Amino acid sequence: MQLWLALILSIPTENATERMRVWRSLKASGAAVLRDGVYLLPETAPCRATFERVIADIKSAGGTTHLLRVEGIDGTDLARLFARGEDYALLLNDIAMASAALNVDTAADAFKVTRKLRKSFAGLAAIDFFPDAAHQQTDAALQELEAHVSQLLSPDEPRALEGAIPRRVAGEYHGRLWATRKRPWVDRLASAWLIRNFIDPQARFIWMEPQTQCAPDVLGFDYNGAAFSHVGAKVTYEVLLASFGLEQPALKQIGALVHYLDVGGVMPAEAAGVERVLGGLRLAILDDDQLLQAASAIFDGLRTAFEKEPQTP
Repeated sequence: MQLWLALILSIPTENATERMRVWRSLKASGAAVLRDGVYLLPETAPCRATFERVIADIKSAGGTTHLLRVEGIDGTDLARLFARGEDYALLLNDIAMASAALNVDTAADAFKVTRKLRKSFAGLAAIDFFPDAAHQQTDAALQELEAHVSQLLSPDEPRALEGAIPRRVAGEYHGRLWATRKRPWVDRLASAWLIRNFIDPQARFIWMEPQTQCAPDVLGFDYNGAAFSHVGAKVTYEVLLASFGLEQPALKQIGALVHYLDVGGVMPAEAAGVERVLGGLRLAILDDDQLLQAASAIFDGLRTAFEKEPQTP
């Protein structure tokens, strides 16, 4: 049975500023309004923490509060109070407008727009306690837009294949020559780092011109026809994780970051900073081997930081 938290509050009428601040906090939290001064959230630790912060603000303003834990009210389907369909519809309209205006000349500006749309979607999803088809439809439309923008900005990016990812044994891939496209960006840089640190410690890399195919004895990655490239929704780094059974949580967290920076999707907290640093390195370092060396230090640091984070059971 769904349990709920009901916050009953009262703020002195003369304190209009504090009333507005509390209202904005509750609106941002996604709380439903049962009636004036009565707000509802699902019974979860984050929601309780949200109400406790609001309670502290109200008390400091001389108001009163009561926080109740309830099972339901007169058989009402309380989940319907949290429906986000209208909000998703507005966001879908913005996505459709961005898609209609997208072409090769507008792709750079559209890239910035998609980042803002993804941030808006993430904010909405964070307070969508009962996601339904509207959530899925909006996410799918946004992913399609992100993929189209990426294709226009980087026409040499590999096309994703469909099918299962076969399992490989790292020991059979030692001491090999690996190849990918020159001037690597995040997926190729992270993949090369992963290969050298977890698959082939003696790996050597060559950086090819776009549309070039490597020799049969060379292992290619992240281009059309390569041994390892995009499969389904997975970018090359994630395909390498799956291929070699690399299940470490820290590596998967890096994978989520690489996925977002390469093709879009859910934005990790570290994305903006990592993108800026890697972008700066790519502009400053013209030798791809040196670029990989510098970028590898970034991925080493991310791995260490992620490993030291407390893991959610």
